Amino acid sequence: MTRHQRLLPLFLMGIVAWAAPSRAAKFEATKIFIEYNSTDNDLGFHVFLDAEEWNSVKIVNPAGITIFDVAGRGPYHDLGLSELFFEGAEPTLDQFPLNDLLARFPEGKYKFLGETPGGTGLQSTATLTHAVPAGPSISSEVNGDTVIIRWTPVTGPPAGFPQETINIAGYQIIVDAFQVTLPASSTQVTLPREFVHSLKAGAHGFEVLAIEAGGNQTITAASFATQ
Repeated sequence: MTRHQRLLPLFLMGIVAWAAPSRAAKFEATKIFIEYNSTDNDLGFHVFLDAEEWNSVKIVNPAGITIFDVAGRGPYHDLGLSELFFEGAEPTLDQFPLNDLLARFPEGKYKFLGETPGGTGLQSTATLTHAVPAGPSISSEVNGDTVIIRWTPVTGPPAGFPQETINIAGYQIIVDAFQVTLPASSTQVTLPREFVHSLKAGAHGFEVLAIEAGGNQTITAASFATQ
């Protein structure tokens, strides 16, 4: 199963001393969310942000503690950056108890504070919830060049997680280079035959992600075999 390189979040680095500019502009997008892998039983906190240009960004948790702080140097300081996505390290819940992880990232609004190369302040918020969906139960059917992936609708959280109300926004299916996001009413997808023809004979891993309306998502992984 191919995963992005995991980046270790910076925890509890001190109380923020940041005076937000009075005329701060907004980031185009800010997001912080939980990704839980129900197959490997690991969990991480991931972040996405986007602005036309920025050269420094801080993320401040609901308690006022800076959990991330980055700045461009040299040409990146002068020219700026745009999108940034990173994944926090994903320890297994056997190694790092769930309650301890959730305590490090409390629910609530996280402030994203930045600055453009021209000196304009940037300020937005993103809300983190602890509403984590259960992993979908998945199966696959292979009949010649037809491959169908099915899953059961997710209606609640995993066992042992906070018993939050779960509202599924959609499901994402990933098979090698094929990726599609479908609405919450969907329960199966048929892979394009052209894509199936491109696969070598043997086992192929796939993932189905249940995506909660608050942004958190849960992966279930499996595989199918082609001839």
